[in-house]
Amino acid sequence: MLTISGLAKSADVGVETIRFYQRKGLLGVPDAGRADAGGKVRRYDADDVRRLHFIRRAQTAGFTLEEIARLLALDSTEDRAEAHALATARLEALDEQIAKLTRARVALVSLTGACEAGKTGPCPIIEAFEAA
Repeated sequence: MLTISGLAKSADVGVETIRFYQRKGLLGVPDAGRADAGGKVRRYDADDVRRLHFIRRAQTAGFTLEEIARLLALDSTEDRAEAHALATARLEALDEQIAKLTRARVALVSLTGACEAGKTGPCPIIEAFEAA
């Protein structure tokens, strides 16, 4: 059994992150039955640790908190099609982000090259951003 700080440490997050996930309904707040003898310090168990790690891994994969909530609600044996659909949609969104970042990188490489080549006059980097 862990305190909230122990749970946070297990996933290398802050206590406020745990509380945020609780407010969003992704993590439960332990009931009084899982509190210490004085009823003040709530205790978290292995299921809470697993759930927190699930949330963190899903975030690393690019899922939004709303999507994570949907994944958490799925039954791992019965809802494969929905999990697949969520993952496919996330892949499409990631591909779109990668394409945008690639275009931005290409533009910056071109601008930095033009900036380096020109020794006088206005900086092409600044001009490009002012024109946009």
